[in-house]
Amino acid sequence: MFNKADILTSRYQLKQRLGKTAKGHQTWLATDLETSETVTVKLLAFSPEMEWDELKLFEREAEVLRSLNHTRIPRYRDYFDIDKKQGNGIPWFALVQDYIPGYSLQELLDNNKKFSEQKVRKIAIDVLGILQYLHELNLPVLHRDIKPSNLILGEDDNIYLIDFGAVQAKAGVTGVTFTVVGTSGYSPLEQFWGKAVPSSDLYGLGATLIHLLTGISPSELPHKDYKIKFADKVKIKPDFLQWIETVTDIEVNNRFSDTSEALAILKSEQLIQKKTSLPLSLTEVFKPKNTSIILNKSKDKLTIYMPKKQLYRRNLRFFFKQIINYLGIISLISLAQSFIYMFFSIMSGITIGISRFFYLSLHILSRMSWLVCTCLSLWFLFNLLKTIFTQLLLVESSLSMDNTHCIVNYYYWKNLRPRNYKKFLIKDISNVVNERKNQDHRLKFEFKNSAQVIPLGLNLQGDEAVWLLKEIKDWLNLQSR
Repeated sequence: MFNKADILTSRYQLKQRLGKTAKGHQTWLATDLETSETVTVKLLAFSPEMEWDELKLFEREAEVLRSLNHTRIPRYRDYFDIDKKQGNGIPWFALVQDYIPGYSLQELLDNNKKFSEQKVRKIAIDVLGILQYLHELNLPVLHRDIKPSNLILGEDDNIYLIDFGAVQAKAGVTGVTFTVVGTSGYSPLEQFWGKAVPSSDLYGLGATLIHLLTGISPSELPHKDYKIKFADKVKIKPDFLQWIETVTDIEVNNRFSDTSEALAILKSEQLIQKKTSLPLSLTEVFKPKNTSIILNKSKDKLTIYMPKKQLYRRNLRFFFKQIINYLGIISLISLAQSFIYMFFSIMSGITIGISRFFYLSLHILSRMSWLVCTCLSLWFLFNLLKTIFTQLLLVESSLSMDNTHCIVNYYYWKNLRPRNYKKFLIKDISNVVNERKNQDHRLKFEFKNSAQVIPLGLNLQGDEAVWLLKEIKDWLNLQSR
């Protein structure tokens, strides 16, 4: 761990820690003692818990920044490793860049800053100028993490692009796959599958503009047919609305061909001929790699088998969270018990000399209150155990659809008959949605004439949920023709 006034490699003196960073990452404002200039120092700990990919991305960031030369990208200055003694026995790596005074767009949003359409247009044009430079290099560079926290509004009122920790070079040209990176809500679907292209950065920019215009994160806005629905929350010119909808289209082919085209059309302020999407059932469906889910589909039947995943660390976090929540509730109940007991004890002492009837009544109420609090504690404990054992004992779930019915089964132990057996008519389904909770996903069936909701699958990865959702909707659309 590092502290204020620490000096790295006898040159960079740390002044102030900046922002919130992930475990094993630190960013500091520092002084270059050789030039007396202010710089930023990004630090990465090479600890046993760290993934190798994190170090690879950090080294790639330094390598790419060294080759860049743009006035709106903080200049690369230095890259070095830090002695274990100074890093409390852990090797650290450091990347030094120019410091850009100003505030990130995320900080401004957090402070309820309002952005006019004119200001948002200027931000879009500034960012497109930076992306045009990156995408037109001999070896195109994809940033892959365009979002408000990575865009700095400088004191000179210009936009600067920072944090190239997710940067990709070379692979985008050759088609080689790479580590999946990005931020939920700002990363397009193809990037989720490790297939980023230049228009993937345009999608991140479009999602950022939506956040600036609405004040709402794209992940919190409603989605329909894989598109962010925001038009009813803004009042902007039709050409700008259409431009943002184009760059945030789920289909790569429906976005602009390159950054230059996107910039030229935005500056023209003219409506464009909207590209026609292929029917959902004809678009490419990506099956995630290494998934254990088995899907079989024909014209008349769709079956999906979803084995339960192993107990990952996030499941342990889920269990601990449930236990902590339970302990918190029990603490409140115990506090209430103590307060009630103290209250009745005081009242009993007061009334014992006045009326034996009041004394006995208060004594009975005290015992009843204690019994109610105990029952509440046991009820919460039962629900805690039910939630945890449901997660632990679930073996698999399955879905079977034919032309008329849909059947969902849950198996809580091998070779046992399914529990929570659900059967319903295909014609009653109004929608199928992807529900996300923390890092896990599950699908839900909604119905036309009922408030009932039926969940499908637990602990799905995001790409698995998107794939299954698309497959199910494709098949349902086929049956409705």
